[in-house]
Amino acid sequence: MIHDADNNPALLIVDVQKGLDEAPPGSRNNPETEANISALLNAWRKQGRPIIHIRHCSVEPDSPLRPELPGNAYKDEVQPLPGEREFTKSVNSAFIGTGLEQYLRSNRISALVIVGLTTDHCVSTTTRTASDLGFDVTLVRDATAAFERIGYDGVHYSAEDIHRVNLVSLDGEFCALRSTAEVLATIPS
Repeated sequence: MIHDADNNPALLIVDVQKGLDEAPPGSRNNPETEANISALLNAWRKQGRPIIHIRHCSVEPDSPLRPELPGNAYKDEVQPLPGEREFTKSVNSAFIGTGLEQYLRSNRISALVIVGLTTDHCVSTTTRTASDLGFDVTLVRDATAAFERIGYDGVHYSAEDIHRVNLVSLDGEFCALRSTAEVLATIPS
């Protein structure tokens, strides 16, 4: 949660990559996700707050997020600037097999504002891991999105249903949920 000006949370941008648009597994909810992430990113940059980009480098043979493919690139809205930290991963959590935790601790960053793709995969896993490691986590509910899918039971689950159920399971237990507008309101102009 964003408690006060002394907190200086890092903006953690998870897997906002072009490959997620190339061969989507179905329809996606929240078409404003990238615009909301961009607004938060711009606010963080104006304040000189810490920004961390996470890139998924898949080892799966058919993934558009493989490092050698164009889909591995960040979307235009979130291109890192010089000095913004980047970590790459090959699993769902941004903390596993990366130096993210060590970087945060060595820079005395104890709070994270998490955004990115997708709600039910890497965003959820990273949020849970961050909380379990003792970080104070805010998840921006309208700066993440999910894709529809057919469940193990053969039932169609809409992207919005998947998104909401994942947010509900995280809220209060692993993070505080906030909207983009709520987070932006905590940043001095």
